Amino acid sequence: MDSLTQAVLGAGISGALLGRFHGRKALVGGAVLATLPDLDVFIDYGNPVAAMINHRGFSHSLFVLTALAVMLTWVLRRWRPSSQYGWGRLFLALWLILITHPLLDAFTSYGTQLFWPWRPTPTSWSSVFIIDPLFTLPLVVAVAVGLVAGMGGKARLLCGWALGLCAIYLAASLIIKSVVETRVRNELVQAGAQIDSLFSTPAPFNILLWRVVARTGDDHYYEAVSSVLDTQPAEAIKLPLNTALANALPDSALLSGLRWFTGDWLRYDEINGQLIVSDLRMGVGTGYYSFRFRMAERQEPGGKWHTVHPSHWPADRGWGTLAMTLRRIVHQAPALPLAQWELRMK
Repeated sequence: MDSLTQAVLGAGISGALLGRFHGRKALVGGAVLATLPDLDVFIDYGNPVAAMINHRGFSHSLFVLTALAVMLTWVLRRWRPSSQYGWGRLFLALWLILITHPLLDAFTSYGTQLFWPWRPTPTSWSSVFIIDPLFTLPLVVAVAVGLVAGMGGKARLLCGWALGLCAIYLAASLIIKSVVETRVRNELVQAGAQIDSLFSTPAPFNILLWRVVARTGDDHYYEAVSSVLDTQPAEAIKLPLNTALANALPDSALLSGLRWFTGDWLRYDEINGQLIVSDLRMGVGTGYYSFRFRMAERQEPGGKWHTVHPSHWPADRGWGTLAMTLRRIVHQAPALPLAQWELRMK
């Protein structure tokens, strides 16, 4: 999630558990500590693919952050112990502030390595957008009240209510995701599609409109858009994955890493002799995928691929289509122009 959301989440937890004893300092301390895992963005991994694979890695590990919470509890109890509460409350507060950061990240589509140093496919429940005002606003209000009025009983209660609303919102996002996925899968199967696997992600700033990517056994995928409010079948388009392009590439540790990190939700395109790899999980839709990388090149069609130093391929994240996309939440007509957007892939 975005840094503001992570900061106010940490502040809300700290305010609810430690605000009685430390007042406004609890809010500030919780906000600072909650942003700590994202300091890994300052590590230079040498290229954008390696940076993507390694972001949300060790610094987002539940094991690492639990150990850090233990260490911080020990240090704080020795350096400035409080006679008003014991180590258990302090550990619980620090632990929750730290581990809720990667857990919240795991609700987005990016992928979070919760179990590092073990390396299963990074966790991506993909039920909230990276910025969701409806999730963040209750926390912002609660923290703002605490900063202005002080951390009295009502302010602490407000923090608790805000955290409760956020938990309900996350649960609702998973329920709506399941409803939309089931609906789209059934519609595609009824239309004759053979679905091998499916990935869905919410559209920007809401949990009502979803983009569903369904992979088929014939090296294609369906891109569908559906709102939980829809009364008609979702608009969908069938597109090629072109995995033969990747299979012709010499062994590439970076490409293998990208396939692992994304759960192999990748599409390959040859554009003017360049091999472009697109992450299908993030973006408004085809033509507007957020992450595209140049991975290889060849001199002539059908020739041998040569790996290159990976670089970002120009990608429009679709902010210009935002109004059209948000309108689609409640209006199925006109449908989003998926075929027109697909033309932007070349």
